[in-house]
Amino acid sequence: MTKLVLATRKSPLALAQTEMVAAHLRGQLGVETELLKIVTTGDKQTEWSLEQRGGKGLFTSELEAAVRSGAADVAVHSTKDLPGEMVEGLAVGGYMPRADVRDVLVLREGVEMPATIATGSPRRRLQVQRLFPAVVFTEIRGNVDTRLNKIGAQHVADGTILAAAGLKRLGIDTWPGVEFMPLEFDQMVPAVGQGAIAIQCREADAAKFAAIFDAATARSVTLERAFQTALGGGCHTAFGAHVTLAVLYLFHEVIGLRRISLAPADFASPSDTAARVLRELRLL
Repeated sequence: MTKLVLATRKSPLALAQTEMVAAHLRGQLGVETELLKIVTTGDKQTEWSLEQRGGKGLFTSELEAAVRSGAADVAVHSTKDLPGEMVEGLAVGGYMPRADVRDVLVLREGVEMPATIATGSPRRRLQVQRLFPAVVFTEIRGNVDTRLNKIGAQHVADGTILAAAGLKRLGIDTWPGVEFMPLEFDQMVPAVGQGAIAIQCREADAAKFAAIFDAATARSVTLERAFQTALGGGCHTAFGAHVTLAVLYLFHEVIGLRRISLAPADFASPSDTAARVLRELRLL
């Protein structure tokens, strides 16, 4: 293995994340790297409502096809874009160390009580509604800078919500006309895998990569994804889960936000743990 081809979306954030993975692979394995830049269905259909279209696989299917066909060796994903069910023949080889997992409330400067917030995520909408009960929602699509401009310069809405990890990886600490307010886990539970970059490969190659990526991130994200798989959650479901060393933060449209203590044994069999907790919460 002297060169690895990495399949990636073409967005600025996707490219920034893939360059991080490429540098890590070069350093750990001594290989050359090449980026295969792909425009996914989700990127092409900028007017689609991800909630109404179901969302699953819209940003990942073409990348996965490239790995399955051999056109690429690995695909680099924002973990929160990955559906719970893995495509046959593929596996997650590992995760980069997780960045800030929180969501960030982005408000137009001078706005304290937003009347309108632009987000297409049911998870974010229901949780923001707990903070601002009278708020009205509109959808927003586009890259991070496009969304920030729509709030700060174009005043499409009073605010939006973005992932802290994406802002950091793009080097965005400030933006003209907006203010950033990170939301803690008791205010908004993040999406499954938020802040983590997943490296997907063919099943036969998974063992080659496992040792060179971050074990702590894999530990938490694997359990989060077990909940996602058990619920069959996609973009149409208001659901979030975040696992720390000993706590599960879970949000579901039926029961709201819960904070659940975890024991070390709960990480041994993620699917069993997810099934048990969801049964106790009467979600299964």
